[in-house]
Amino acid sequence: MSKNILIGITSSIASYKIYDLIRKFKKTDYNVKVILTPNALEFVSPIVIETLSKNEVYVEQYCKRSNPEHICLCDWADCFLIAPISANTISKITAGICDNLLTSVACAYLGSQKPLIIAPAMNEGMYLNPFVKENIEKLKNNNVSIIDPQKGYLACGAEGIGRLADIDIIYQKTLREIHQNKKNNSKKILVTSGGTIEAIDNVRYITNFSSGKMGYNLALSAYYNGFDVKLITTCDTQNPPFITQQVKSALEMLNAIQNSEFDYLFMASAVCDYRSNTVSAKKLKKEELGKKLTLNLTQNPDVVATIAKSKTKNQIITGFCLADDDLINCAKNKLKNKNLDYIIANDVQTALNKDENEVTIISKSGKMVNIKKDTKFNIAKKILEVVCD
Repeated sequence: MSKNILIGITSSIASYKIYDLIRKFKKTDYNVKVILTPNALEFVSPIVIETLSKNEVYVEQYCKRSNPEHICLCDWADCFLIAPISANTISKITAGICDNLLTSVACAYLGSQKPLIIAPAMNEGMYLNPFVKENIEKLKNNNVSIIDPQKGYLACGAEGIGRLADIDIIYQKTLREIHQNKKNNSKKILVTSGGTIEAIDNVRYITNFSSGKMGYNLALSAYYNGFDVKLITTCDTQNPPFITQQVKSALEMLNAIQNSEFDYLFMASAVCDYRSNTVSAKKLKKEELGKKLTLNLTQNPDVVATIAKSKTKNQIITGFCLADDDLINCAKNKLKNKNLDYIIANDVQTALNKDENEVTIISKSGKMVNIKKDTKFNIAKKILEVVCD
C-alpha cells in the first residue's frame, strides 16, 4: 500500500530543489501533498507543484471546507517533511505558534507520534544563532528528525554551513522514517560490496566484473528498515545515508571487517582469490617486460571463512555463491565449509553487473527460499526478511 508524504515548504532560495524531491517520491509510488507558507509563494510555483504531485497545493489557513484543514492533512499523512525549513518557522514550531497552515499542521502533528522531519536551510549566521540552535535541539529532543544542512556556497555569496542537504539524502532519510521498525535501531548490519582490487604496479591491477549493486541495495534496504548500517566497499558511492568505508584489496577488506562491530554480516563483495606476490612502486614498462608478462600469484585469505571462524553465537553471517553450473550444490558446500548461517546462491549469467537478479537463500538448517527475478533492491528486501526475521 502506498504511503502518504506531506511536504511543507517555507520561504527559502533552496525551495525550488523540492521539485526534484517530489518527482523522486512520485516515481517510487508515494502519494504527495504539499503545504506552502505564504512567503514560500515568492520562491516556488503552486502550478508546478500541483503538476508534479498530482494534488492540490495548500496555502490558506482558513478555507470553506467542512473539516479543519490542518487536522485533515495531519490525519492523511504517514510522514510530514518540512524542507527547506527557515529559522523563522523553526522558532515558531518550537514555541507552538500557529499563525499559518504549515505551523498549525506541525503543531497538531507533533502530538500524533508519526514521523516529523525538518531539513533546515539558511544563512550560516542564522543557523549558528544560539537561539536557533537551541530550538533545533528542542525539536530533536521531542522526536523530530533533523536532516542537517551542508557546508557549501550559500545564496548570499559566502561559503559556510546552511546549505540544504542533498535531495538524495532527504529522500533516503524520509523513507527510513516511514518504513523503519524501531526495534532494529540497536541492531548493526555490516555489508561488503564490489570486486576487490589487487595491485600489480602503481597503474595496473587484477579485479573482476562485480558492480557492487547487490551489496549497496542490501545496505540501503537495511537502512530503510531502521538498522544501524555500515557498508565496506570497493566502489564509489554518492552520498549514502549510512556509514561507508572504502577499501581496495582483499586484505584491506578483511582488516576493515575485523575492526567493525556487527550483528549481521552480508558478504556480498566479490573477493579476488589471488594477489600478485610483488607490487611494483612504479609502472612496469612494456619495453622492458617483452611480449609476455608472468605474474606470480599468492592465494588471498578466504575473508568470509576467516570471519566466520571467530564469530560469536549471536552473530549471523551470510555469504554469497556465484557459479555457472551445479549452483545449489556449490552453495551448500560453501555454506558448510565456511561455517555460514545463510548463503545466497546466484547464477553468473543472471547476477553479474545487472540491475535485476534471481536468487536462492539457503540456511544452515537446510531450508531453501527461491526469490524470482526482480530488481536487486526488492531482492535485498526479501533477503533481509528471511535472514533478519
